[in-house]
Amino acid sequence: MSTTRSALRRAGLGAVLAAAAVLCAAGAASAHVTVHPESYAKGATDGVLSFRVPDEEETASTTEVQVFLPTDHPVLGVLVRPQDGWTPKVTTTELKTPVKTDDGAITEAVTEITWTGGKIAAGQYEDFDVAFGQLPDDTGQLVFKALQTYSDGKTVRWIEEAAAGADEPENPAPVLKLATVSTKGTDTAAGSTKQADTDTAAAAASGTGDSTARRLGVAGLVVGVLGLAAAGFAVVRTRSTRS
Repeated sequence: MSTTRSALRRAGLGAVLAAAAVLCAAGAASAHVTVHPESYAKGATDGVLSFRVPDEEETASTTEVQVFLPTDHPVLGVLVRPQDGWTPKVTTTELKTPVKTDDGAITEAVTEITWTGGKIAAGQYEDFDVAFGQLPDDTGQLVFKALQTYSDGKTVRWIEEAAAGADEPENPAPVLKLATVSTKGTDTAAGSTKQADTDTAAAAASGTGDSTARRLGVAGLVVGVLGLAAAGFAVVRTRSTRS
């Protein structure tokens, strides 16, 4: 009987440790700067990108966030949402190749945004929203390199790009996927715009759904493991009472 109780205790402890490991792994996987939604339609207009910045230092706060916008495939018409406690600095650069639009050629674009003056405490995060007038339609993704500076002087460089088929790098840069827009059955400009808006919403929903499914999967696994541990402890208590 003593051997059985010891085995059950070990099994219960193992289950609890396994659950803790799952939670830690889930937290580590998401503790980097990301862009939301995860995808948009190519050439999408009048949208918003949200850069999520978590603070993963135990003893320091985030005091500065820098996001670099690509210059080879520029984002047009960038506007920064006012944010309590933070002061944004927007840097505009002349483009090597002007971008042709219906309103004429665009020769300048925002290439860097720096937020200072605020604070993200340990274990918290903040979303920095950026509106855009138009996304490029000549690439499949946009890479937004970012720098995160802490109150102790440490700077984390979220600038690494994952190679095709390779694992995610240690400090990945935020990446926005750009999906091809289907214009089948839309013969007018208005029809094409409506189709683009539909595909954009579907792409955004897909990215959100995938993230939600992963979170629910982790939560379900943890609940199952904890349930197994609880059952083991219950058996131990029952047998101990009878003896």
